[in-house]
Amino acid sequence: MTTLVLAEDHHIVRQGIRSLLEAEADFEVIGEVSDGLEAVRMVEKLHPNILVLDLMMSGLNGLEVARQVSKQSPKTAIVILSMYNNEAYVLEALRAGAKGYVLKDSTAAELVKAIREAEIGRHYLSASLSERAIENYIEKSKETYLDPYDTLTTREREVLHLAAQSCTNAEIAERLYISRRTVEVHRANVMHKLGLRSQPQLIRYAMKRGILPPDDSLEGQSG
Repeated sequence: MTTLVLAEDHHIVRQGIRSLLEAEADFEVIGEVSDGLEAVRMVEKLHPNILVLDLMMSGLNGLEVARQVSKQSPKTAIVILSMYNNEAYVLEALRAGAKGYVLKDSTAAELVKAIREAEIGRHYLSASLSERAIENYIEKSKETYLDPYDTLTTREREVLHLAAQSCTNAEIAERLYISRRTVEVHRANVMHKLGLRSQPQLIRYAMKRGILPPDDSLEGQSG
């Protein structure tokens, strides 16, 4: 039996995905969440075979969830589900440890295939992406370069993601179960490491980095 956790912030979409996956006799959805922070905690608790992960979520986005899950639960294969047909997102997803990247306009059969491929350790990209050669994506994802984001600790990344969503220090402290003073320290470290000096700069960085949707017109949509 293949056990799965679904992380998708739109309830109706999540229920639809669950229904189509549970139509497979050997698939069992053992958990579902609507928030990136909750996704990390649930995977750490349940250790599913597969995490089907929305790219744009509250709390933490899918790319950061993938990074954390890859480290904390390496036996859980990750399949990103996204509306973004964008090479930068695909490369970041592969760098973060995802095995699959499936576009939301794909068929149910394609998502099922991606999950089956990921479970046996193979990479899978949606057909329109695969036409550009999956080998090329994988090779590019292995390229190393100095990225200031990589200098942030896990906690600093969590603070960055919540701050980008305009959460106050008090709200961040409550979400992460830490003190407000600790949030202030982490936030100051983030600003210093990324060379940011204001909240508007932080927002622009988050959009450029894919932490927030790349365009205001997309903010109400699921990634």
